[in-house]
Amino acid sequence: MNPVNLQEITAQLESENSKDRMIALASLRSVSAEEAVPLIKKVLDDENLQIRSMAVFALGIKPTEECYPILARLLETDPDYGIRADAAGALGYLQDIRALEPLMRAFYEDTDWLVRFSAAVALGNLKDARARDALIQALDSEEVVLHQAAIAALGEIKALDAVDDILRFAQSSDWLVRQRLAEALGSLPTPKSLSALKYMEKDSHPHVAAAATISLNRLENPTPDLV
Repeated sequence: MNPVNLQEITAQLESENSKDRMIALASLRSVSAEEAVPLIKKVLDDENLQIRSMAVFALGIKPTEECYPILARLLETDPDYGIRADAAGALGYLQDIRALEPLMRAFYEDTDWLVRFSAAVALGNLKDARARDALIQALDSEEVVLHQAAIAALGEIKALDAVDDILRFAQSSDWLVRQRLAEALGSLPTPKSLSALKYMEKDSHPHVAAAATISLNRLENPTPDLV
């Protein structure tokens, strides 16, 4: 993108019209991370919450050296739970292993379930086995969405020793929990996983049954990513 267009975007980001700022932020998708981040920072404290949310997300997909410290600060200090949740999600997209600590802290200490949910998903994205204990704890949460996130993340980090812990959700009343379980088991090659997936292929919900079939095929025809 040439400097003239960047200047136009900069002007739009400073417009009093929130629609202009939103359009300008969206147009940064085609701009390099180095050029985009300084412009994204202009609206990180925007009065419009939707624009702030878009800006935080954008930092996760436009990685530069500046992004990690900004997102970590937002996760720990922003008063709005939605922005903290967005920051957690963006840290997961960054896949910067430094995010493990702030994400674990958010998971254990934040009082809002949405932030804890986003932190659990992001921990899965980091694919770091050190997140295991936090994710196992999430399985005992009263929030069903945390069960979904934790089961998926345990699959992402390939926590083979967590198979028994997640198999208790095979008959969950929430079909999305069962689907996440079927998907996760496809990354956890154990005899119990195979047995459970054969059972889940007969699930009453088509999405669960389809996920079980796909995962079963992965386990029976392993590729190097399962090793």
